Amino acid sequence: MKETHTILIPTMIDPHFRFMQGVLAADGYKSVLLSENRQNIVEEGLKSVHNDMCYPALLVIGQFMDALKSGEFDTHKVALLISQTGGGCRASNYINLLRKALEDSGFEYVPVISLNFSSLDENEFVLSKKALLRLFGAIFYGDLLMCLYNQCKPYEKKPDFTDEIFELCVNHICDLVGKKSFFRLRKNFKFILSNFAKIDRSDEKKVKVGIVGEIYLKYSPIGNNGLNSYLIKENAEPVNTGLMDFVLTCIYDAVYDKELYGKGGVAYYASFAVAKIIEFIQARLISLIKSYGFRAPTPFKAVRKAADGYISHGVKMGEGWLLTAEMVEFVSHGIENVVCAQPFGCLPNHIIARGMVRKIKENFPDANIAAIDYDPGASAVNQENRIKLMLANASV
Repeated sequence: MKETHTILIPTMIDPHFRFMQGVLAADGYKSVLLSENRQNIVEEGLKSVHNDMCYPALLVIGQFMDALKSGEFDTHKVALLISQTGGGCRASNYINLLRKALEDSGFEYVPVISLNFSSLDENEFVLSKKALLRLFGAIFYGDLLMCLYNQCKPYEKKPDFTDEIFELCVNHICDLVGKKSFFRLRKNFKFILSNFAKIDRSDEKKVKVGIVGEIYLKYSPIGNNGLNSYLIKENAEPVNTGLMDFVLTCIYDAVYDKELYGKGGVAYYASFAVAKIIEFIQARLISLIKSYGFRAPTPFKAVRKAADGYISHGVKMGEGWLLTAEMVEFVSHGIENVVCAQPFGCLPNHIIARGMVRKIKENFPDANIAAIDYDPGASAVNQENRIKLMLANASV
């Protein structure tokens, strides 16, 4: 496949997926990160996916089908890469849904490869150990860039200078993929931080809005109608939690399985060891961010503790306990305005998000939480109006 096929990757979060593309290239794979032609994506998704399925499934599969029908690719020489967490929700059917959509559209010969760690599919995508390490590094770099961009863009005095610095840093990291210097995390963290520190920012007080929700809609501008950009346009500062927190949540599942249900074995010890290594690196990164005068994200240890008294760590459906913990973590640290982006009809996320709002407000009366549903029939105007209402009630 390395010699004959180009892998198509659906976009979700920038710059993380651009770095992922670089990791694949360093491992010998040709790949294309699909663009964001949203209208065609929705239309193709509606044709290919039953309307009982969730909005992210519709968008991801629609993005693939739009690409195959665009004429830009030799469909006999492409493969589709789709990631799966193996969670207990409709999203675990993405692989079979995509294969059915391909068969119905005459593309049954296009291979679908699955990036997952739950043995969900016989055609799993196997990366080298070095590539897996690069992926972890890429997530750290992506989280740092996302954190700094959000803190600089709303306050920049020189228009678009934040975007220039962002692209400079992204290109620098992309150039390092495949080299030993890619793993010099501290040096590369400092490069990114020192460049963002050059941005001249105003002291204007703006409303900070934490963003939580289903993993795709939380990050994808296709899924959430450019939520981050919209909040900046509305004179607010979006605050995203890092993708690494979601990765750590998945890793900690095996740890909590032992604590709650007595399950042990290799999975427990391996997960515990990997989690501690990641948390150590995260702690070093947090310290560096603070030293440059930026607001650092909360250590994952504190995020895990934020769930106590609200939801059990045994809740793993959807985004599980993490979504509730993120809301609590935001409001307890003064970010009282929160947007929860969720697919319409997503039962797990409605329970762990909207279902937890009352409990959170009992302990934090000033919490201003807006749950926004996204689906093909939802009007962007209505979604934006609900966000405007939340902002109108927000305190700086």
